[in-house]
Amino acid sequence: MTITFAVILGFLLDAALGDPKGAWHPACLIGRLISLLERALRRLFPKTPRGETAAGVLLWLLTCGVSFALPFFALRLLSRRHFWLAFALQTALCWLLFARKSLMRAGEHVRRALSVSLEEGRTAVSWYVGRDTGELDEAGVTKAAVETVAENLTDGVVSPLVFMLLGGAPLGMLYKAVNTLDSMVGYHNEKYEYFGKFAAKMDDICNFIPARLAAVCLIAAAGLFTV
Repeated sequence: MTITFAVILGFLLDAALGDPKGAWHPACLIGRLISLLERALRRLFPKTPRGETAAGVLLWLLTCGVSFALPFFALRLLSRRHFWLAFALQTALCWLLFARKSLMRAGEHVRRALSVSLEEGRTAVSWYVGRDTGELDEAGVTKAAVETVAENLTDGVVSPLVFMLLGGAPLGMLYKAVNTLDSMVGYHNEKYEYFGKFAAKMDDICNFIPARLAAVCLIAAAGLFTV
């Protein structure tokens, strides 16, 4: 029950304050850890498909292990000394793991820009998508914005919610590590084809159920707004 209250408060804090940016945000810290480990592991393992695959598995285990262990032991230590300090830390971490308001701001940014001009809309949506937006028409800009918000609903809201309800902030941090690993190394290209294969597969597995829950939420929301 304590974890549930912390998750609810974290969600409400995100709704009110949004996702704070900065070098000490969990995603930034995890990203820096991944970069450090990647450089070290690439030096240690041979540059062969088998070697890079093994390095990628070890990268995943180390990153996810550290991301889970640090908040787990910090919360365990605090809970033995002061319940409310542990609850405050749990709530703060839950807040940092949500990104609902950031998604809302992104969609609103594109909507306002598109209301000014098509060119402004193309520029705004290019902040959030990886493809070229220079030739998109008004419908294309709107579609691109909706697609990226819908896709990130899983990563930024539904999956963190599911994992935190199951295991509090430590499990939520583990999911954040899984998701950050996929976004940094989970690519089908020459550099990451083998090194990032395990990270990409684990992201698919961890998001399997949350992605379907997110789809149900989007379908329900679409039904409400078309009534």
